[in-house]
Amino acid sequence: MLKIEGKSIIELDINGEKKDVAVFPSDILLYVIREHFGLTGAKPSCENGDCGACTVLVDGWPVKSCLMLAVEAIGHKITTVEGLNNAPIQKAFIENWGFQCGYCTSGFLMVCHSLAKLHPDADEYVIEEWLQSNICRCTGYEEIRNAIKSVLSSMSK
Repeated sequence: MLKIEGKSIIELDINGEKKDVAVFPSDILLYVIREHFGLTGAKPSCENGDCGACTVLVDGWPVKSCLMLAVEAIGHKITTVEGLNNAPIQKAFIENWGFQCGYCTSGFLMVCHSLAKLHPDADEYVIEEWLQSNICRCTGYEEIRNAIKSVLSSMSK
């Protein structure tokens, strides 16, 4: 790790691309992704891990990027909503009206995408457990549930 004026040059694997960035040891992943790479899908909101608007995938698992230091992401594969590349969950959210204002949508997309990959046979209880990690103040969650159920259903065919 090269150090420059209190910063370290680190390499991050974001959406399949390895990128170098100079960070302070205290820089959180959310702001590095947004400010250094222009990937603004992960949203700053509560900044204490409660809402999930900042969710990204780290090695396929949902992580609240407001709680992770950028240096902790070294050696891991980070996927942002921009890296989903028209995943089935994105189409399902559109078809099922799984969003309204859109602020929380990227976080829910990341959680639901991971859920579908890791638990393709998820039942209602597993879906509810996973959705508890994120907050939406607009929908009532029914549309989001329908979106993930439609993806899971299409995977079982």
